[in-house]
Amino acid sequence: MTISFSDEQAMLLDTAKDFCQKRSSMETVRESLDSSGINRGLWDEMAELGWLGINVPESFGGLGLGIDSVVPVVESMGRYLMGSPYFGSMLATEILVNAGSEAQKAAWLPRLASGAIGTMALTEEDGSWLLDEVHMSAVRKNSVLTLEGAKHFVTDADVADVVIVSVTLDGAASLVLIDGAQLDGSNIIREEVIDQTRRSFQLMLEGVEIPDNQLLPGNAFGHLERTAMLLLAAEMTGGLSGTLSLIVEYLNTRKAFDRYIGSYQSLKHPTSDILLSLEAARSHLYHAATTMAVAPEQAEADVLIAKSQSSEAYAYAGDRAIQFHGGFGFTFDCDAQLYLRRALWCQNQFGDDAYLRQRLEPLLLDKAI
Repeated sequence: MTISFSDEQAMLLDTAKDFCQKRSSMETVRESLDSSGINRGLWDEMAELGWLGINVPESFGGLGLGIDSVVPVVESMGRYLMGSPYFGSMLATEILVNAGSEAQKAAWLPRLASGAIGTMALTEEDGSWLLDEVHMSAVRKNSVLTLEGAKHFVTDADVADVVIVSVTLDGAASLVLIDGAQLDGSNIIREEVIDQTRRSFQLMLEGVEIPDNQLLPGNAFGHLERTAMLLLAAEMTGGLSGTLSLIVEYLNTRKAFDRYIGSYQSLKHPTSDILLSLEAARSHLYHAATTMAVAPEQAEADVLIAKSQSSEAYAYAGDRAIQFHGGFGFTFDCDAQLYLRRALWCQNQFGDDAYLRQRLEPLLLDKAI
């Protein structure tokens, strides 16, 4: 399938690059690490730009462009390590579009497009990457669902207006929608994670009761997984670009034995490898985005390739960036640390590169046979 890149996507990429560069300098990123909340002003600006409604149908107040048009925005955010609830909110929006009832769409999509925050609660204590392998349960009695269990790595749960949670109901994996007003401080516990630009929480849902009309009629786990991997690949491709810029700047600044260290072959060659991996990652990313736009049910292999390739390349680039900075690179004051931490977080969300390539094997080899 030929890679397509629309005028709208090009405009979004240019706008997002300029916005993220101005609003997410490294100084701003470091200041946000100690913040207890999100930057509401930044979030409101993103809403005004229309970014929160990119994948929301026009009938519900969005732009109706599809998830492929979210990719340029997420790529730019990854390039400048911008921390925001955007990733989780886009996933929640996408699953509502594809699996929500008409009443749920009417109630939430206009709100999400105009500034409400959404997030997903999918991961449990065992850390399984299989989305339909759910241990948390929901028990139906009359018209009420009682939840039993907990979720981990729920981003921005403390500020979310809506949380979409995977549960087992009547023996089947399902999704339920929880209004943020139905939770309180006792349900939400902050987690310490490797990427401090991420605000991660444990969600304690034991005994929480919700009306059964908050059960989504569909689950769309396959589409949810493909969407999450596509956006993670976009974030990692952007981060890979940011890491390369950091490396090149340092190689052209630092001197050893009266020569810029970038002139040494031992540093030139791995830097060239990172550049090549960036070009490959971006090609795989936009190929997968094109497939998701045209035939999302056929995009599994393309999305797996994009995520696995960018996972490996970003982690390698982050590691090299630290090594190239010498002893300083191993201190938290070195910005390469933030890129590597982001790389490791993204790499292990929805499956690392080894796991994804294992899944790719039958898709590619059986098809070839």
